Amino acid sequence: MRLITKESINAFMNAQKFKKANMSVEVLPNVTILKLHGNAIAYRYNDPQRTLMIDSCGWFTPTTKERLNALEGVNIYQKSFKWFLNGKEWNGSKTDIN
Repeated sequence: MRLITKESINAFMNAQKFKKANMSVEVLPNVTILKLHGNAIAYRYNDPQRTLMIDSCGWFTPTTKERLNALEGVNIYQKSFKWFLNGKEWNGSKTDIN
């Protein structure tokens, strides 16, 4: 795992602002947003369950996959040009992670 991935995910999980190279974390009153190249790829809502939602934003790249896989409860892999999220085929659209 790349250092920038570790740093950005740590900031995201701790609701801390972060900006380095192609990664940033935006902290709002109700949600923390993880961005890759300005695209919001993960949301962590400040509710009692701390709901996590991910989105590929239409980018099926190794970098997007690496960043999302660094999140707890997320396991994305590729087979025959298709992405799978936690064992089920995934089209990259916004999905809640429980």
